[in-house]
Amino acid sequence: MNQFLLVDGYNVINAWPKLKKIGRTNLEEARDVLIQELVDYKHYTGYHVMIVFDAHYVKGGDTKSFFTKGVEVIFTKEHQTADSYIEKKVEELMKNRRNFVMVATSDWAEQQVVLGSGAVRISARELKIELDRIVKKIHKKTAATKQIRSTLQDRIDKEIVEKLEKWRRNQ
Repeated sequence: MNQFLLVDGYNVINAWPKLKKIGRTNLEEARDVLIQELVDYKHYTGYHVMIVFDAHYVKGGDTKSFFTKGVEVIFTKEHQTADSYIEKKVEELMKNRRNFVMVATSDWAEQQVVLGSGAVRISARELKIELDRIVKKIHKKTAATKQIRSTLQDRIDKEIVEKLEKWRRNQ
């Protein structure tokens, strides 16, 4: 099964207090922080992650898409909202019954359209809770890995370590 997460970028930025605060002074930085958080999500869950940003006010703009560490970032074309792009993408992805599609947005109307297309919706707040849970799991896993690591010196008798060290220095 292919798993997809489509994220309404500006909707999430405006729903997360930390990103909203950053976005007031530097919208590009807020986008970058969101992208990095979703890179971690992508690598932990294995989902294909697509973050869609509105660019419908950009004169003459065409849809732009690029990948950052495995996450697809999309800027819509002129006169196209992130909502309309996501709706079309969900419809396209849901044609394949082997696809599981989840959309992250707090826009109620968008959630209804997504659900009507057969996809799953998750609010921006629920996405943040899920990300925080994943980050905790990652930290727990890396802490456990650090504890498991040990050197040969940790596992053998101190006398033997001293003899080996003397032998090494005499060589």
